[in-house]
Amino acid sequence: MQPWLDMLQGLHHPKGEVRIGIVGKYVQLEDAYKSLREALLHGGLAHHHKTVIDWIESEEIDSLETAEKRLKGYDGILVPGGFGKRGIQGMVHTIQYARDHKIPFFGICLGMQCATIEYARDAACLKQADSTEFDPQTPHRVIYKLRELLGVDEMGGTMRLGAWPCKLEPGSLANKAYGKTEISERHRHRYEFNREYEKTLVAAGLRITGRTPDDNYVEIIEAPNHPWFLGCQFHPEFKSKPLEPHPLFAAFIGAALEHKLQKTRPASATSAADPQPHAPTLRATPHAAA
Repeated sequence: MQPWLDMLQGLHHPKGEVRIGIVGKYVQLEDAYKSLREALLHGGLAHHHKTVIDWIESEEIDSLETAEKRLKGYDGILVPGGFGKRGIQGMVHTIQYARDHKIPFFGICLGMQCATIEYARDAACLKQADSTEFDPQTPHRVIYKLRELLGVDEMGGTMRLGAWPCKLEPGSLANKAYGKTEISERHRHRYEFNREYEKTLVAAGLRITGRTPDDNYVEIIEAPNHPWFLGCQFHPEFKSKPLEPHPLFAAFIGAALEHKLQKTRPASATSAADPQPHAPTLRATPHAAA
């Protein structure tokens, strides 16, 4: 079957649905996340499933208890990009809930930064860890504007923009999704992972699975002992296409479907199942790096 016919078959006759909760700060203006929404739909098509998206205002989540009430039942949770302090604590609560309850999680740009903050606070016991974007006086600046300390000027203006190469850790979720160890992805952000805290966070279990070839920038983080938890500094949604779903979105939706399936399995079958979701088999031509 031609790829586009296969896509239409999946679009009009899906095998089922997968529910994704997006916790962000611009959810009242869904067009702000249009590329993200389309990429999630593409990820569903890769598995012949319809992606059902619920938009959740991060300011509504003011505690872990609220996170559980609001997010329970989703097959996957995503925290997207954004700027500014508003709603950040809600994103951190969301990420802790997803990590603690083994729900597939995808953090993009700001979502990756919030995942770093959450892990530093909860797993590495750096209770005041933060980004200098939100608290310039934080004693643990795990996310910061790199040029503030290193005088990095090659990014142009005040942001790191455009395509940057990235090396992937063999055997990581990212490596399994892409099927390669070198990629190129598009960026649009000001703040970075502070590598002064790399040893502390890695000692607490955090996995750094993507870096620029010069090792200056951390691009991808993953959490241990979790079926699918990944944060990336770049914006993979910018490169997703209906016939070429972005590998990370296809893998995320695949993990969400596996999580949904596990919830319906008997306890004995669930305990015997492979805790790591299998890499999805895409219907279309493998995604090409820029």
